[in-house]
Amino acid sequence: MKKGCFITLEGAEGAGKSTQMARIAEWLVDAGHDIITTREPGGTPLAEAIRGLVLDANAEQDTDTPAELTELLLMFASRAQHLERLVRPWLAEGKTILCDRFTDATWAYQGGGRGISAQWIAALEALVHGDLQPDLTVLLDLDVRQGLQRAAQRSEPDWFERQDIAFFERVRQAYLDRAAQAPGRFAVIDASGSEEEVWTLVESCLHQRLGS
Repeated sequence: MKKGCFITLEGAEGAGKSTQMARIAEWLVDAGHDIITTREPGGTPLAEAIRGLVLDANAEQDTDTPAELTELLLMFASRAQHLERLVRPWLAEGKTILCDRFTDATWAYQGGGRGISAQWIAALEALVHGDLQPDLTVLLDLDVRQGLQRAAQRSEPDWFERQDIAFFERVRQAYLDRAAQAPGRFAVIDASGSEEEVWTLVESCLHQRLGS
């Protein structure tokens, strides 16, 4: 049976992930891939419910927003469900999985942004998905202030989008550090241009990494 392909899309707020996700999915279909699109946290009903617990937290009411460790554990709880119920079964059937965020986001947001111990994240990563890693991770990289300006024009901020500039600077650096550690898996894309300019770079990456 044909081996499945696991592709993830990463980037901080305002980088244009939703737009490029749709265009990548279309490109993959045209290239003959049998694809499933999904996201993290989320992807299954239970995992989506966990997503709501985190992203819908009301930062203006300090009564019960997620503690940092709670946030980390919720992310991996959602991921464990997503992997077991969707990602692993579909990969086993030879599907191409295109996922909006994966564990690199945890290293960036909870590790870089929150400053949570790398040892804790690595232990949970090993427990939840072991040596399963994406075949390709497309990282849309963008200046933090530019990204937040774009995000502010899009919708009301969620729990993460309410964090300060310093938080997102740490997130961006953590992403770039991850990419430097795994250049064979990551493709870093300059997301500062127009939608078409960014897509040109992404499409070139897909041709180079996955073939035409």
